[in-house]
Amino acid sequence: MKNIIIGTAGHIDHGKTTLIKALTGRDTDRWEEEKRRGITIDLGFTYFDLPNGNKAGIIDVPGHEKFIKNMLAGVVGMDLVLLVVAADEGMMPQTVEHLNILNILGVKKGIVVLTKYDIIDPEWLELVKDDVREGLKDTFLENAPIAEVSSKTGYGIDNLANIIVQQTEIEMEDRNINTIPRLPIDRVFSINGFGTVITGTLISGQLKKGDEIEIYPVNKISKIRNMQVHSQDADTAYAGQRTAVNLSGVKKTDLYRGCVIAPVNSMKDTKMLDVKLNLLKNSRRIVENRSRLHLYTGTSEVLCRVVLLDRDELSPGESCYAQLRLEEELAVRRGDKFIVRFYSPMETIGGGEIIEPMPLKKKRFDENLLEELKIKEKGSNADVIEKIIRENSKDLPTLTEVAKITALSEEEVIKNVEALEEEEKITVYRLKNDKYIWHKSFERKIEEDIDKYLFKYHENNKYSKGAKKSEIKSKFLSKMKQNVFDVVVNSFEKKGTIKLEGEYVSLPYFQIQYDEFYRSCENTVTNALNKAGFDFVKQEDLIQALNSDKAEEIIALMIDEKKIIKISDAGITTVEIFDRAKELLIEYIKKNSKITAAEYRDVLSTNRKIAIALLEYFDMNRVTKRVGNDRILS
Repeated sequence: MKNIIIGTAGHIDHGKTTLIKALTGRDTDRWEEEKRRGITIDLGFTYFDLPNGNKAGIIDVPGHEKFIKNMLAGVVGMDLVLLVVAADEGMMPQTVEHLNILNILGVKKGIVVLTKYDIIDPEWLELVKDDVREGLKDTFLENAPIAEVSSKTGYGIDNLANIIVQQTEIEMEDRNINTIPRLPIDRVFSINGFGTVITGTLISGQLKKGDEIEIYPVNKISKIRNMQVHSQDADTAYAGQRTAVNLSGVKKTDLYRGCVIAPVNSMKDTKMLDVKLNLLKNSRRIVENRSRLHLYTGTSEVLCRVVLLDRDELSPGESCYAQLRLEEELAVRRGDKFIVRFYSPMETIGGGEIIEPMPLKKKRFDENLLEELKIKEKGSNADVIEKIIRENSKDLPTLTEVAKITALSEEEVIKNVEALEEEEKITVYRLKNDKYIWHKSFERKIEEDIDKYLFKYHENNKYSKGAKKSEIKSKFLSKMKQNVFDVVVNSFEKKGTIKLEGEYVSLPYFQIQYDEFYRSCENTVTNALNKAGFDFVKQEDLIQALNSDKAEEIIALMIDEKKIIKISDAGITTVEIFDRAKELLIEYIKKNSKITAAEYRDVLSTNRKIAIALLEYFDMNRVTKRVGNDRILS
């Protein structure tokens, strides 16, 4: 079953809301003012089941020029648009503006609906149809079907439903439900007993009840308490569905239309965008450098200054690279569409696509920067994949994740990844369940950083085998999964970048020098432990006895090389004394079948703490087994 989002567009009072009521049996005007004035001010939502069983969500957007920003919010996520034209009036100014917006935002499919069929004669209808066809030339609706309806009498409504089925069954692009979920918020309200609720169209991925999410750009963390899809409770919402989400831990006043719900740390806020800006052919405005514009993307509206990067002004019908410097933060993705409206008077003048959502401030007329933007905009799949891998190398993305980000098929990604690997631009780590990838430039930087760190570490820790693997991971690759990290450091060892010895990482040439100072310290420690016998010695006492800043390092090395043994907090002893304590324990149990802590204390002529620490150590290593207060051989 497909989830289809259908939107309306068209001039005020051409019958959009009445048409939806005729299709669905539901009224989308929600506010008293809307019903009183007979116009749609805000977005209205409803749904119905298509004859083929697919679910269709309906977004009724306002037609009045003053409410154009709400219309823009409604376009997000549309699969199919119903361009509503009253048969008694034909194409009107807002019809043309809505059509321009739909074109810029990349809506690809639509149906022209001629309403008020019951009040016009056949000859007039043909004239209107010719006029509409002329107005739709060079737009995505140029060859769209035209449906004639009367919402008042019901004429043509069933036929329109069948045309919707036909349009949504052929060449309907499936939404990617496996990428990160993004839900731009178009409404926020609260319900007694539930708290804050937001609505929007899930434009990618899937959301699940209980998911932890972040709300951008306000950077609030929340959890999905409950969800509804088409007014029905749901555990999962999929891309393409109108979704209501009950959020925990946030107030209604914290959020607003334009915020975006996405996984925690999956997006970044920005106040600059690199874009390809296209000015409408029928625009009456010239855009000069640093013009102030209204920017609309997703459900957001912000003011911005447009910096034209390769010219001083942009005329109708022209395109150029530009940097939009925003007055408020946004959270967007590369490839998102946008609309710009003139600052005053407010009218739609153009739009385009976001090339880079987190750019640095750019200088105008810089040929190198312009060439870089051109590559980003028109680069091959391999170029795009290499760039994504370079940007995400610190997280070591999987091949599957790269496929999701690029919106290419996994087969296309595999082909390009193999080519990049042959060109030695990337390194691929092949694990059982997936392939992990990073860029060679990032790999070289990590190797250099680790080399510098280990060189300094060896200078300061001459009696240590090296830094712990966990320390290297924490400092350089903290976000990497442990099993992937293990594969990476093993590959570094094979290349000769590092040496691994158990849990220690060192430079390949490093060797501990067991010099005279070390041997002296080792003798001091051994003598102190032998003298103590079964009373053991605390580590801090040994450090004090050695009286050196290298004492802790040397004791750790002796423990690691199993020359001495540390028994929890009870203290340290030699291997020989420990083995003797074990022999005495086994002999006693064989003779008496069991032993208590008090009896073991007496056998060793030591204190109760040491006896218990040893017994627990032997329990853990399955030499003994505890039964009540006794120990028996395991």
